[in-house]
Amino acid sequence: MPAFKDLWIWKESYELMLEIPEFAKSLPKEEKYRKRDQIERSSSSVPDNVSEGYMAYYYQDKIKSLYVARKEAAETQNHIEALKGKKYLDTEIADIWFSKYQRIIAGTNSFINDIRRKRDHDK
Repeated sequence: MPAFKDLWIWKESYELMLEIPEFAKSLPKEEKYRKRDQIERSSSSVPDNVSEGYMAYYYQDKIKSLYVARKEAAETQNHIEALKGKKYLDTEIADIWFSKYQRIIAGTNSFINDIRRKRDHDK
């Protein structure tokens, strides 16, 4: 059986989870407990919930965790846009990260639909 780390949505969200805190270190001190903490937590939550969903036993638990991963990806997109708007984050990097999260969201939707089809087939 493949592992969660074989999923492309996990791989891509994991890479972003590593990149974002490196960038966040450059934020001004007053953002430490505002956007820095929030973007680090939400970006980390995406691969956490993808792996949790992948390993869950029940179909509904799988789907629930993937819903959370999708919401956390969208939250991270919002933080990216806010940091770009505040001129802390370069527009080009922000747009690349936003697009990667958009792709992760689409991939998560596909994964959820696959799980639903399997669930419905097994009924």
